Amino acid sequence: MTAVPVPHRVVARRTETADTVTLRLEPVGAALEDFAPGQFAMVHSFGRGEIPVSVSSVQATGGLAHTIRSVGAVSDGLCMTRVGDVVGLRGPYGNSWEPERARGGDVLVVAGGIGLAPLRPLVLSALAEPEAYGRINVLIGARTPGDLIARQEVAGWGTAFTGVTVDRPDPDWRGDVGMVTQLLGRAHFEPGSTWAFVCGPEPMIRAAARKLAQRGVPRDRIRVSLERNMRCATGHCGHCQLGPLLLCQVGPVVDWERAEPLLSVREL
Repeated sequence: MTAVPVPHRVVARRTETADTVTLRLEPVGAALEDFAPGQFAMVHSFGRGEIPVSVSSVQATGGLAHTIRSVGAVSDGLCMTRVGDVVGLRGPYGNSWEPERARGGDVLVVAGGIGLAPLRPLVLSALAEPEAYGRINVLIGARTPGDLIARQEVAGWGTAFTGVTVDRPDPDWRGDVGMVTQLLGRAHFEPGSTWAFVCGPEPMIRAAARKLAQRGVPRDRIRVSLERNMRCATGHCGHCQLGPLLLCQVGPVVDWERAEPLLSVREL
């Protein structure tokens, strides 16, 4: 990995929602080390600063894709970039979903909102080797239909079960309404041999992980991605600390067995 931003050019830009875009980036010169699904980069908007963003796609050319929501000065600057603009990347940082651990078992993906973006490389990796896994289920929740990302792509994944639900439907919505956990009853998986991967807002992570554990999915096979304000990405500044964990080093992906007591404390 590198400690200084490496220039990457925006080669494609896709508007996902009113405040979210996906940028496909190619290195200007030498590429960074290979990223694994679930890892993140520090993405630098020149003149504004940098933020941590998980990869939403890894290209064979060394390029990457990042899905970014505009929530502050840096992310706003990145969302305003256009094809041909240059941003900086450093990384890879953190650990990954480690999809190889799930080989031979069922795969259950639970995503909330933009949390689908870090899970996308995991899903694509499993779909590329269907013989290596059992049944693949993808459950997606969002606040409104307008907050759903990658809708056309998701429709073509062809998993054993793909369910989508929203909290607040609009007049044209014909799908499910309610929490993403309500879709678990329609998913096709054997709890004892299932690996679950969960990413989204923390309340959703807690609810989904607890439901999965109640259904019999082993707690050390429930993997969750936890986001914090990572500034240095090297474990020195402490901004990403969750209890005893420095998430830029041991996260963002953590087994639920380890994460549950820490997130439960945050509820108090």
